[in-house]
Amino acid sequence: MAFLIETLIGGLLSGVMYALVAIGFVLIYKASGVFNFAQGAMVLCAALTFVTLRDQGLAFWFAALVTLAIMVVLAIAVERVVLRPLMNQSQITLFMATLGLSFVIEGMSQLVMGASVHELDLGIVDTPVEVGPILVSQFDLVAAAAAGILVLALSVFFNVTRIGISLRAIADDPQAALSIGIRLQRLWRIVWGVAGFVALVAGLLWGSRQGVQFSLTFVVLKALPVLIIGGFTSIAGAIVGGLIVGAADALAEIYVGPLLGGSVSTWFVYVLAVAFLLIRPAGLFGERAIERV
Repeated sequence: MAFLIETLIGGLLSGVMYALVAIGFVLIYKASGVFNFAQGAMVLCAALTFVTLRDQGLAFWFAALVTLAIMVVLAIAVERVVLRPLMNQSQITLFMATLGLSFVIEGMSQLVMGASVHELDLGIVDTPVEVGPILVSQFDLVAAAAAGILVLALSVFFNVTRIGISLRAIADDPQAALSIGIRLQRLWRIVWGVAGFVALVAGLLWGSRQGVQFSLTFVVLKALPVLIIGGFTSIAGAIVGGLIVGAADALAEIYVGPLLGGSVSTWFVYVLAVAFLLIRPAGLFGERAIERV
């Protein structure tokens, strides 16, 4: 029983980090209806930029601030130069634009800062913490706490602040929001800037966990089931979806994998996501599309 609880807790803590990546998608999709597939490349770019600055001798917090400024500028530039001119195009055109953009950001990041694997040390000791008979990773606890604080701050931002309420109005009805004087372009820049900040936090946590390397962009693939299960327009959905994906992934690897004779972590959560698509296409917290004819 103790091993089961340890596995479940480890999966839930990993799920919070998956949710952190998924929130980057939710922010942009909620405000502009664009599925930004380049979010994974932004995570890699943030982690690479930070470790490169640290290798140049910059202090931790100064390197973090410089990286944050670079990520915010990059995110705003992507919105202004690439996506805004395509805003009246179809959803598939916008998606393909972000897909191509992801390869450009990955390639340019590795061209400028190198493609070798970098170690990222955040000063978090990865030793187990004893909670009664249960052992929990200290790194997972700190990373999940940091991700949870950011998620809480973003939830307050969206539900309490004037900018957040304006963004929700744009998501509900862009034309009505424009008619009452809400400045759409300014708010989109803010959202993309926040997405750049989320990419930085996710890049630091995931880079510290598995090293800063090209495969860091694949974290975005685990965020897709999170979005499908939780819903593409809900921060709360990203949190719940992340917890479900993390727990299901960890438990399936331990208990289902041996029955099937191999690892199932690469595909099990996608089967779960397909099941959700068949039962509840909008996700647990997603907004169902209502079409009137």
